[in-house]
Amino acid sequence: MNDIRRTILWVIFGFSMVLLWDQWQLHNGNKATFFPKPEVAASKTTPAAAAASANGVPAASEAVSATPGQVPSSAPAASAAPREKIEVTTDVLKLSFDTEGGSLVRTEFTRHADFVDTSKPFVLLDQSSSRVYMAQTGLIGGDFPTHKSPMQFSGERSLKDGQNELSLRFESDVQNGVKLVKTYTLQRGSYAIGVKHEVVNTGTTNVSPQLYLQLVRDGNKPEGESAFYSTFTGPAIYTEAKKYQKVEFSDIEKNKAEIDKSSPNGYVAMVQHYFATAWLLADGIQRENFVRKVDTNLYAVGMITPLADLAPGQSKSVSTQLFSGPQEEKVLEALAPGLDLVKDYGWLAMLSKPLYWLLDKLFSFIQNWGWSIVALVLLLKIAFYWLNAKAYSSMAKMKAINPRIMEMRERLKSNPQQMQQEMMKIYREEKVNPMGGCFPIMIQIPVFIALYWVLLSSVEMRNAPWVLWIQDLSAPDPYFILPLVMTLTTLLQTALNPAPPDPMQAKLMWFMPLIFSVMFFFFPAGLVLYWITNNILSIAQQWMINTRMGVPPQFNLPKFK
Repeated sequence: MNDIRRTILWVIFGFSMVLLWDQWQLHNGNKATFFPKPEVAASKTTPAAAAASANGVPAASEAVSATPGQVPSSAPAASAAPREKIEVTTDVLKLSFDTEGGSLVRTEFTRHADFVDTSKPFVLLDQSSSRVYMAQTGLIGGDFPTHKSPMQFSGERSLKDGQNELSLRFESDVQNGVKLVKTYTLQRGSYAIGVKHEVVNTGTTNVSPQLYLQLVRDGNKPEGESAFYSTFTGPAIYTEAKKYQKVEFSDIEKNKAEIDKSSPNGYVAMVQHYFATAWLLADGIQRENFVRKVDTNLYAVGMITPLADLAPGQSKSVSTQLFSGPQEEKVLEALAPGLDLVKDYGWLAMLSKPLYWLLDKLFSFIQNWGWSIVALVLLLKIAFYWLNAKAYSSMAKMKAINPRIMEMRERLKSNPQQMQQEMMKIYREEKVNPMGGCFPIMIQIPVFIALYWVLLSSVEMRNAPWVLWIQDLSAPDPYFILPLVMTLTTLLQTALNPAPPDPMQAKLMWFMPLIFSVMFFFFPAGLVLYWITNNILSIAQQWMINTRMGVPPQFNLPKFK
């Protein structure tokens, strides 16, 4: 009866740890790992709904409160030129701009393959039946040009050989005495686009327009993402005062989003696994940040910055940057303070960043991300060698006295109190701490969880080959060979550990690794490779210490009755 009670307590303890982990993740702005909440979106946006829904413009009166905006009451002025999509290509991007508002409505990354169909380039921004995700800008504070106003395009549509820069110009008609000119500047090899907004007062009275920059997207989960691990998708706002703030679509839906609304610095972004889009405005320019619901399953994040009063004939220019690309940490760090935080390491960023730095340095020498993972785990095992040796020595002592413990339990099974006293006596005589093998390993757990997030978050793993059949370290092993090897090494490691005196606990020791291993059949190959390497090195060290201490390796196979 005592054994059953103890087993039940262990199960409750384990389940409680899982729940506590999920609550900790939610507390830090992450999605729950084991029990994620369902997506807010109930249905995908249709093309017709996309065209109707993306009209939302933040009203001038709402700049301070940053509450959801409204569609302009009057239609944009008619344009002589028909509306068209302008396709532009560089060496890393294929973009589509809409002459309605000069908005960026599609981005393809030629160096990154699609999740589902690897023969196609990855698409981030899009305006289609399956995705609504656009970058829009315009003016508020009056009946001025917005992202719904017709614009005239001029400029080249492709980056030529030997050319390092490409400029695109979108010019609106005069609307209520104001003209807006957007100039996009694309550079070779860059995912950051310079966007200059020039506002010209052609009227006869003073005007005080405000410039808004916003990212609009649906709340649908990105295609191709795994259901077996959770990554954040949604808006993010960064300010120096409150740092990185993630906002769930569900919080916007319930009008419960808490953000730093007013700031002279920072950025606004839409984030998903491996990729991000962000509007960057220079430090020192005051802006009002906002998140809002535009329509059913359609949300926006953005910023509004006031322009100086413009007298007739005057103009004002505001230079911004639009980043839309992969979360390459070094690139993000160079673009803007805090932009690297869109690469989400969770609450262990302090450990994850130096681990990524070391992994990147290893790759610069090895030139293979798979072998770089192996080398990084090897270095970590060397760094923790003496700590692990202490743990494995304690385990070896426990293994050596295990036959004595088992004999005593059998002899005193009818007297649990005396059994406990005898067990503690044996531990004292042999100078064994039953928890001695746990504490050194527990100290290392945060480091290996941090490495887990590094490998899960690093876009460099996408389409990165290792050897033979592993051609994408971010995708699951297509033949499940690595997960099977991981399961076998986990079971071997369990067999080398001392069996718990409690028979039920001994059986649980075998069930838990099996249950744990099942998840890894659907995890990225890079994560599984890291775990296999860690298992093999741990087995080797444990085997060596057992042999040195005169405890020959034995396999404690379970006895199921």
